[in-house]
Amino acid sequence: MLKPLRYENGTLYLLDQRGLPGEKRTIECRTHSDVADAIRGMAVRGAPAIGIAAAYGLAIAAREASAGAADKREGSILRFLAAAADTLTRTRPTAVNLSWAVGRMLKAASAALGRAETIVPVLEREARSIEEEDIESNLRIGELGGALLPDAASVLTHCNAGALATGGHGTALGVIRSARNLGKRICVYADETRPLLQGARLTAWELVEDGIPVTLITDNMAGYLMRLGRVDLVIVGADRIAANGDVANKIGTYSLAVLAREHAIPFYVASPWSTVDLSVPCGEAIPIEERESSEVTHLAGLRIAPEGVGVFNPAFDVTPARLITAIITEKRIVRPPLGEGLSAAVEGEAHHAGPEVYS
Repeated sequence: MLKPLRYENGTLYLLDQRGLPGEKRTIECRTHSDVADAIRGMAVRGAPAIGIAAAYGLAIAAREASAGAADKREGSILRFLAAAADTLTRTRPTAVNLSWAVGRMLKAASAALGRAETIVPVLEREARSIEEEDIESNLRIGELGGALLPDAASVLTHCNAGALATGGHGTALGVIRSARNLGKRICVYADETRPLLQGARLTAWELVEDGIPVTLITDNMAGYLMRLGRVDLVIVGADRIAANGDVANKIGTYSLAVLAREHAIPFYVASPWSTVDLSVPCGEAIPIEERESSEVTHLAGLRIAPEGVGVFNPAFDVTPARLITAIITEKRIVRPPLGEGLSAAVEGEAHHAGPEVYS
């Protein structure tokens, strides 16, 4: 299974996704600041993967606090961890998996107070659990979503919601992988996903490596492709899902959802439950990260736009729940009304034989 990260002996090793597919290099993160820099710089990206990375970042911070600080009292260590948590959560504000994982790690740290075991192994185990649970979630998402796909289909996807964006297997690409494992004839169209080309560089690379048929298109070809009848369904990942079912995902996702609705094409979101944020009522309340202008004005380090031009560079957009056919989580497949379905998944109100579906 392709994995974007691994943790050994206090060091987080990251596959630097900025160099793919041409260069496979590894970054070694030995401090929580190293992890924060890697997340901010998108050496590791994808909501689940950055949540896992941040969890390991706090485990590393616990090592820093225990080894380097003169004051090793539990209160001082917790204050150091809280400061490290703040540094990590500020790196990418839209992806809720980041703050979710950091909050879970701080809770584990607080629960460790007064125990004979030191805080470092407690946090390392908790981070490992977050990683392993994400892989299990992805496999379950793939199982439910793979069964949902028809026996033969052309799937359009956007950005990278594969193994590189998660603990392994992937969400949107995990559904595709699982459908292929069931013997279904699935081929993929991958949007290049400007401005950082995660679809061209990462999704296409993952699928080629797996031997899954994939055709690369530029983002502005999607509508024409749909009009030609070459797209049977769209599957994307998510960075945050609001309580009403609105979904924040890589910029360009909203446009695909509008196009899919115009052409009567199903539009699915595949995402672990850790991406659901019921504290946010709707998409308008989701913070949208804006990134530096050079990502738009430059390509592979080469300036492609004139000096002095203004740039608007939001990393994400919000797709309204009304445009989404279903959200595939490890808990169940949630169909409209999505807000009610998400609430039911929490409350455990809906019970069905086989794959759970709320509609």
